[in-house]
Amino acid sequence: KTVIQAEIDAACELTDFLRFNAYYAQEVYKYQPISPSNEVSNTYRLRSLEGFVAAISPFNFSAIAGNLSSAPALMGNAVVWKPSSTALLSNWIIYKIFEEAGFAPGVISFLPSKPLDFSDHVISSPDLAAVNFTGSVATFQTIWRNVADNLTKNKTFPRMIGECGGKDFHLIHPSADLQTAITQTARAAFEYSGQKCSACSRLYVPKSIWPKIEVGLLDITSKLKLGSPLEFDTFLSAVIDGASFKRIKGCIDYAENDDNHKILIGGQATFEKGFFVEPTIIVTTDPHSKLITNEIFGPVLTVFVYDDNKIDQTMELIDSSTPYGLTGAIFANDKKFLQKSIDRLKYSAGNLYINDKCTGAVVGQQPFGGARVSGTNDKAGAPHYLLRWVSPQNIKQTNVPLHDWSYPYMSSAK
Repeated sequence: KTVIQAEIDAACELTDFLRFNAYYAQEVYKYQPISPSNEVSNTYRLRSLEGFVAAISPFNFSAIAGNLSSAPALMGNAVVWKPSSTALLSNWIIYKIFEEAGFAPGVISFLPSKPLDFSDHVISSPDLAAVNFTGSVATFQTIWRNVADNLTKNKTFPRMIGECGGKDFHLIHPSADLQTAITQTARAAFEYSGQKCSACSRLYVPKSIWPKIEVGLLDITSKLKLGSPLEFDTFLSAVIDGASFKRIKGCIDYAENDDNHKILIGGQATFEKGFFVEPTIIVTTDPHSKLITNEIFGPVLTVFVYDDNKIDQTMELIDSSTPYGLTGAIFANDKKFLQKSIDRLKYSAGNLYINDKCTGAVVGQQPFGGARVSGTNDKAGAPHYLLRWVSPQNIKQTNVPLHDWSYPYMSSAK
């Protein structure tokens, strides 16, 4: 991350998670059921889960890692935390801060490990009560299968909470403010080298305004500095590791060698001084291209230009051409179209933005999460998320003795 992006994540957002979760915990504990008279009192308590929570965090956000491990602990659970192998130091510092802040030793166990070892010794434990995960679809599916295979050994049915990325869209309508759409798209696609699960990676533009959108995007992209994250004028830096670099470069190479694709800008990838990939814009004539349907997790934006009179078909493409459903954005000033598109695309994104980029959810303002293969949509940053880490119990106490086994209606029937 660049300096500012890192501060937003590791300092500001993590602090927000801790403060809002503490506040939400106070609020969810306030609920009590109705006690209709002095004869009966009903109470409702929230117990910790019976067992431990396995927290598996990604490399790309320190705030996510801190929240995955601390939220279940805040609600009374023991947590075994597996950090990403490419984020060990930052996560270790967070863990030590938690201990210094007062989490009892052992409440959160920091356990760097290989995925297979973690699965064999943690996920397969009969005491597993829940999995709190952020990462790839394939990994979460594997974990879910492993949990299912062990159900006959488990003391409870483990809860599965996961966020798995997306193939996030920007849809531009002819009525949109063009400069807003251009600027927001460039930011959403290329900040943090596209290594956000919410990053804009597919753009749908009407043919009538594509020439202006193209000029604007190329102008901004040509000015984005790719360099050291420690320099304040840097917009994006290296991708995380060699495997990521190879995957992203493979997508660019595919576009270079396929007649349905054209690279408009960028496309260079070099690892002489790090795993640097230029911000890249590709236009395709194939709305089902793998660059449109598959998550890339890098600074690659794929554009599909649609006929103005095929906006309904385009929304169908947006909704059906990928299995994801995380974030999306609609740019339009036509109020009737906005209402129509918000309804039509309601299942395409767990976080939907109007005339704003599809990244940058703020804790307490835009609770975050998606459905379909993007995850279980449990909305981190909202009160509902904390309810996943407790097991409610209702207690009824009768305060008046009962000596007669029969009911009053029985005597009246005679």
